[in-house]
Amino acid sequence: MKVNMMHGAGGEVMGELLQTLTKFTHNNAGGIGLESLDDGAVIPINGTNIVFTTDSHVVRPIFFPGGDIGRIAVSGTVNDLTMMGGKPIALSCGMIIEEGFDVANLEKIVRSMDEALGEAGACMVTGDTKVVEKGSLDGIAINTAGIGVAKKVVRDNGLKPGDVIIVSGTLGDHGIAIMAHREGFDLGEQIHSDVAPLWGMMEKVLDAGTIHAMKDPTRGGFASAINEMAKKSGVQVRISEELIPIRKSVRSAAGMLGIDPLEVANEGKVVMGVPKEDADAILAALHAHKYGKDAKVIGKVVSGSSVIMETAIGGERFIETPMGDPVPRVC
Repeated sequence: MKVNMMHGAGGEVMGELLQTLTKFTHNNAGGIGLESLDDGAVIPINGTNIVFTTDSHVVRPIFFPGGDIGRIAVSGTVNDLTMMGGKPIALSCGMIIEEGFDVANLEKIVRSMDEALGEAGACMVTGDTKVVEKGSLDGIAINTAGIGVAKKVVRDNGLKPGDVIIVSGTLGDHGIAIMAHREGFDLGEQIHSDVAPLWGMMEKVLDAGTIHAMKDPTRGGFASAINEMAKKSGVQVRISEELIPIRKSVRSAAGMLGIDPLEVANEGKVVMGVPKEDADAILAALHAHKYGKDAKVIGKVVSGSSVIMETAIGGERFIETPMGDPVPRVC
């Protein structure tokens, strides 16, 4: 087998590669480790839950409507910590820069990273830089790692029958924004990426009620995230098609591109399963924040397996785990 682009796209094909990449026997430092394939690791130290995660970013184009590779680099790591219940504390940054890269663009990227850090209440505390020969990559690649502290750890495998499924906002914005920008589409209403660091929003949400499971639907989109959550939890999830929030412009662009907006990456959204009795309080906390104003309950958790879409015309269909994200190089 040879590695191809689909192996990095977050779906079933990537799962095949992970069977090789996760063959470590030394994979757990005493809490939650690599074996869980969650959004991060948890290392208990003297009664404190230290959350640790890392992420690498190869975005094309580097600058796009609503953000850039720097904002994604910080937001992706902050959000992975957040999905584990971790308050982001400190990040590292490793940059691989292609010879000939414009220093003015590098300055823009660093400013963007700093702004996202300010939103998250975290700091960039260490880093590394390498320069490679021209033609080695598309300008720049960035790795960020981060540590945080969790009062209560949240997993992606804790869905329970009776829970409701909440999404924190409209789906498909990031992947479709990048693809439309690449293709030069002018849809009148500009489509913007949703890329954002989510700790400021989720800190209030975590205090508002119980969250049994949550995940950010990045590569492979909502379809990949909800299937992973359902499979790990051993439950069935039923989603109402009419309740899924998707912007009209995103739906239109996705139709022209032949892409399912549920299968493309989001960089500023959360999918969560919460007890029904806590849903109103959690929605209120989401709606009070600018990144959660479009949050909705879109489904429920029942006994069984798989993810079922209850369609607008009264039928049912499976929401399958995608083979990969149809929009490559988005995060």
